[in-house]
Amino acid sequence: MSKVTQIRNLVGGDWQDSSEAELVDVVNPATSQTIAHVPMSSANDVDLAVQAGLKAFADWRETPVGERIQPLFRLKALLEDSVDELARIITTECGKTYGESVGEIRRGIENVEVACGAPVLMQGVNNEDIARGIDEHMFRQPLGVVAAITPFNFPCMIPLWFLPYAVATGNSFLLKPSEQVPMTAVKICELAEEAGFPAGILQLIHGGRETVEAIIDHPQIRAISFVGSTPVAKAVYARATAHGKRAQCQGGAKNPAVILPDANVDLASEILADSAFGCAGQRCLATSVAITVGDATKQFSEAICEHANSRRIGFGLDDDIQMGPVISHGSRERIEGIVDGSHTEGVQIAIDGRGPSINGYEHGSFLRPTVVTDVPIEGEFAGTEIFGPVLSLMSADSVEEAIQMVNNRRFGNQACLFTSSGVAAREFRTKVRAGNVGINVGVAAPIAFFPFSGWDDSFFGDLHAQGRHGVEFYTETKVVVERWPENWSRKF
Repeated sequence: MSKVTQIRNLVGGDWQDSSEAELVDVVNPATSQTIAHVPMSSANDVDLAVQAGLKAFADWRETPVGERIQPLFRLKALLEDSVDELARIITTECGKTYGESVGEIRRGIENVEVACGAPVLMQGVNNEDIARGIDEHMFRQPLGVVAAITPFNFPCMIPLWFLPYAVATGNSFLLKPSEQVPMTAVKICELAEEAGFPAGILQLIHGGRETVEAIIDHPQIRAISFVGSTPVAKAVYARATAHGKRAQCQGGAKNPAVILPDANVDLASEILADSAFGCAGQRCLATSVAITVGDATKQFSEAICEHANSRRIGFGLDDDIQMGPVISHGSRERIEGIVDGSHTEGVQIAIDGRGPSINGYEHGSFLRPTVVTDVPIEGEFAGTEIFGPVLSLMSADSVEEAIQMVNNRRFGNQACLFTSSGVAAREFRTKVRAGNVGINVGVAAPIAFFPFSGWDDSFFGDLHAQGRHGVEFYTETKVVVERWPENWSRKF
């Protein structure tokens, strides 16, 4: 991708330049080379997309659901045929390894498959004779124009948490991807056009904070889906709901994993190394804290440090690379700054990944895996989402104490347990405060049939992404009570 691409918006079926002249560089984080220019679209650009979406919605909502899902079937096939091209785009603009990019695409395709079940998933309910001669029905109807604001770390999968369900249920969908990774979204929209979605049903608007605010504030956008950091998720949720919109806002995380003495510690360390350092730690289900119980501490600490030291770092399109860069120099500096400041709380650095030099990619945004110990549970470091390849090691004397440590945090995205005891696993899954729980699993990512749950400061809203939650979020219920009396007569 030596050519610098000019990114454009998709509005009403036309690829067009933003009305704003401001452009931002899209940078390959492994090389620091500019690969594209993305526009910072205005409120006027947003309104043009909304009006085009409303126009398209008028006919789309009346299109039978069996017909609405036909382009989704074609989109699934096109995505599968484009896996290699998409993966290379993701790796180039996002930084993850090629294998991680392929895995992301596969998880996105799962949601397209599930949304193809909309004819069943959005069925209503009814009762005859709720009173003599009176029947009652509940229907699901689409909202209108809905929007998703998505982050940099999963530029394919996360838009596909929302897009298939929104359009299958009869809505017009507006996507605002991260300005750091716009090229993946462009490719998805190109494939959607090829799949046969009518003009205006899927639209793409690029931009930054002002664009996001214009989307949230627009009176004719009915629902907002958002994924990002907790402070921003909370602000988006507050602002959207203040405008009377539905909102589902996924926030940050500080995900713990508990390792009991009866666990297969060698296997647990291998799984948790992938969880903590995969995608350079830039995923909301990355393990950030490992809590060892009793005799597991020494063996696990040695094993995880060995995995951290041996991980192969580089550009994700190169062979045998296990971890790519973080998204930007700014992100790298932020992560290093958090680690730098941890000494004030007595944190010890067992494996220091700061300031590496990667042969051939000296200008990239690279960190190596970092492992820290002696982290005070009440300290600022323990409660800060780092969003990078940094793993904290803590210890507990019992599974009960470990559960208390897990629950003593403001986030509730994921918690995992490694054990061979079904009793301990049942106690953990019952008592732990987290929306996604893994037992002998390092990344408890729900398959698309299930909602991507999150609790506490990891999620703001009621209905999550994926599956039935997605269908319910993008539809509103209408109850009809009807009576047809015998010998009814009416004069006209």
